[in-house]
Amino acid sequence: MTAAAPPLDLQRERAYVRDLGRAFAGALVFNIPLLMTMEMWAQGVIMDRWRLLTFIVAGLPLLYGLAYYAGFSKRRGPVNDALDTAVALAVGFITASVLLILFGVVEWDAPPREGLGMVALQAIPGAMGALLARRQLSGAGSESGGGDTDEDQASYFGELFLMAAGALFFALNVAPTEEMILIAYKATPAHILALIAVSILLLHLIVFKAGFAGQEEADHPIKAFLHFTLPGYAIALAVSLFTLFLFGRTDGHAVAGVVQTMIVLGFPAAIGAAAARLLV
Repeated sequence: MTAAAPPLDLQRERAYVRDLGRAFAGALVFNIPLLMTMEMWAQGVIMDRWRLLTFIVAGLPLLYGLAYYAGFSKRRGPVNDALDTAVALAVGFITASVLLILFGVVEWDAPPREGLGMVALQAIPGAMGALLARRQLSGAGSESGGGDTDEDQASYFGELFLMAAGALFFALNVAPTEEMILIAYKATPAHILALIAVSILLLHLIVFKAGFAGQEEADHPIKAFLHFTLPGYAIALAVSLFTLFLFGRTDGHAVAGVVQTMIVLGFPAAIGAAAARLLV
């Protein structure tokens, strides 16, 4: 005699608890490099509060978009996507708070402004990891029976959005470091031009040769290059400039220096933009 299946409501609650646990795991896996980076700790203390607020405000629509295309649970719809966004943000704050305290970075007697700044700065990338957890940690494709669902099918502008998310995720991991400034300072014009060419080439090859978004246009190389590759690289550069501005890397620098640093950061950002469908 087989045991009766649990009530549907209980099954849903268990599934949501599992999804929530996976969201915490995703926040940890995706955010651990930033949580253990000294420059990020310092930025949380010294960053102008209006820049930090700008980052959080700009991050909210980004998180909502990731909730729409991925989400840490299977629930769909505008209300559920908004709830997933809010919960993912809470997961990001909790994960950052616990680990920064555990690492001794945030001390109990630290001024609230410093502790809150460090945690808030880490919360957005942690929330991104939480929203991507179902895809990355559960084999969501197999859960849905294989293949893309209707929700997975992004429009052209949706694909550009996912490129921006991928670019930001990669750029955040290196933008706070001094190495970006150092590489830009050491680079000659020839280095910068070569870096632009390599960034565009890799972005194009990853998108159209590895089976990612846009591959359906690969038989029309010129159209594909103009439709996805160039806009993708432009998005990577825009995300790079925003990230540099966020961390104060544009302050006090000549325009030429800012452009060179943007192009240097645009290299990992372009890889992130191209590989966005690996994440989502």
